[in-house]
Amino acid sequence: MLPRLCRPALVMLVLVLAACESGATLPTAGPAGGVVALLLPERTAARYEGADRPFFEARLKELCSTCTVLYANAEQDAGKQQEQAEKALADGAQVLVLDPVDSLSASMIADQARAKGVPVISYDRLILNSSGVTYYISFDNFRVGELQARSLMDRFTELGIENPTILMINGSPSDNNAKDYKAGAMSVFKPAMEAGTLTIRAEFDTPNWEPAEAEKFVAGLLGPGDTIDGIYAANDGTAGGAINVLKQINMHPIPPVTGQDAELAALQRLLSGEQFMTVYKAIKPQAEAAAEIAFSLLSNQSISSATTGGKTINNGVAEVRAVLLTPIAVVRGNIRDTVIKDGFWKAEQICVAAVAAECAQLGIR
Repeated sequence: MLPRLCRPALVMLVLVLAACESGATLPTAGPAGGVVALLLPERTAARYEGADRPFFEARLKELCSTCTVLYANAEQDAGKQQEQAEKALADGAQVLVLDPVDSLSASMIADQARAKGVPVISYDRLILNSSGVTYYISFDNFRVGELQARSLMDRFTELGIENPTILMINGSPSDNNAKDYKAGAMSVFKPAMEAGTLTIRAEFDTPNWEPAEAEKFVAGLLGPGDTIDGIYAANDGTAGGAINVLKQINMHPIPPVTGQDAELAALQRLLSGEQFMTVYKAIKPQAEAAAEIAFSLLSNQSISSATTGGKTINNGVAEVRAVLLTPIAVVRGNIRDTVIKDGFWKAEQICVAAVAAECAQLGIR
């Protein structure tokens, strides 16, 4: 029988260790007293505390009952994250799993870890300009932006809007992923703009992904009696901020607004018609893959190219081995077959009284 780490449950994550290929027996309990640091960037997006952390910790516990997770959340403060990383290294962390607040300044953390011989897994956001990054695990972020923009353009076609005008709310300038989301979106928007079939009225990079900043941006442009055909919002938090303004000025109907992360409030907005779409990124396999790679590094098990499918991503100074998962566009009609089917959210969590009728109509129960 294959050891735990080689079983088919991991096929979905394509995590095949070289030791498995050679038939070697892997430890299932892990090194006694192994220490992994999980350093997450913020609490604004509900996913980090509600999904990434518990999924990561549970999977590592399965693989290594004697291992310790040193957890810290930087709450959008890059300086605080630097201190947390230094403390984790001083406290004996043997692997860092780091989701950077600032993709550039986090290079200092990766360099310090490398100097101590500690491997770094760049989680969700890419750490730039450091040769100390051992692995990168995220989603195809260019594809995220492309999905958002294509969904919006297709919706305009469905509504019969031939020359739409939109607002574009991008993510945080300090987040390298935001650059990729924007590039993916512009791969769809730019040809339409050049053809004269789309106008971006105004564009905004949202500091620290703060919904309140997105709300202020939209409020500065739209007032009672104003109209807009749609809003590209890079995530659900900024979408929520924009939608608050549209509701305050009684814009009816609310134009299509994009999002990302499949947050609970966003799914409820999809059902009520206040938000058009979100992008679902299956966080459970992402977090579990990070835990499995961390365990392999902790156990000194070599990881084959099958782990990443041979993919790499350049972080400015090095080609980093990468696991890139596939995002999914979610609209009200496929909530049941995506986030509920996967157990990301339960029907009873989504179907509160305000959207109970919409849930019943869609057979969400």
